[in-house]
Amino acid sequence: MTIKLGVPSKGRLMDKTFDWFGSHGIGLRKAGSEREYAGEVTGLAGVELVLLSAGEIPRELAAGRLHLGVTGSDLVREKVPNWDTLLRDVHGLGFGGADLVIAVPQLWVDVDTLDDLDAAAAAFRRTHGFRLRIATKYHRLVREFLRDYGVADYQLIDSQGATEGTVKNETAEAIADITSTGETLRANGLKILSDGLIHASQATLFKSRAAEWSDDDRAAWARIEEMCGL
Repeated sequence: MTIKLGVPSKGRLMDKTFDWFGSHGIGLRKAGSEREYAGEVTGLAGVELVLLSAGEIPRELAAGRLHLGVTGSDLVREKVPNWDTLLRDVHGLGFGGADLVIAVPQLWVDVDTLDDLDAAAAAFRRTHGFRLRIATKYHRLVREFLRDYGVADYQLIDSQGATEGTVKNETAEAIADITSTGETLRANGLKILSDGLIHASQATLFKSRAAEWSDDDRAAWARIEEMCGL
C-alpha cells in the first residue's frame, strides 16, 4: 500500500503546500497539464499525491480514503462532525491564515460584544416579528459558537456569494465570515465584534484515524515525521 496525501489542487494553498514539503526534502508537483489533477512525489517512497479541492479533503480524510491531507482548519471543523474522533490535527503549516468572525453594521454603535448581539437580536425580533438574520457559509461552526455564548433569537441564512455584501443588500442583518485583514468588512460598513472570533484558521496537516494503515504506511509516515520535524 501507499499513503495517500491530499493537497489543494490549485492556487496559493497548493503552491505554499508544495513549498512547505519541498523545504523538508519532499518534492510535490502536478503531473501533466495544468487541467489535470494527477501529482508526483519525489524524495520519499510510499506516498501518492492526490490533488483535490480544499473543501473535498476533510470528507475524504474522514472517510478514510486519504491518509494525510492539507486543508484549512476551518473547513475540517465545519465539514466533519466530531472531527477530532476521525482526524488528528498534526501540524499548522503557518500559511493560509484567516479568521472566522461575527461582524455587524458599524452603525450599531451599542453592539460591540456577543452579549450586546444577544440583546439586539431579542429587540429585533420584538420589533420586526422574525429573527435577526446572520449570513454565513459556516453553519456548524457559527451555530455551536453562538450556542456556547448564549446568543438566541437569530437565524442563519446560507450565503453562497459575497457574504460581506448581504447586509448592504438587506438580505441579512449580520454576517459570520472569513477575513484576513478586515478591510473588506470595513469597506462594506461592517465591524467585528470584540469577542466575535469563532476560529483562527490556517493551512494544517491532518492525519486520518479512519484510514487503513499498513506496516509500510506506518513506516512511510514515520519517515515523513522525521523529515518534517513533526
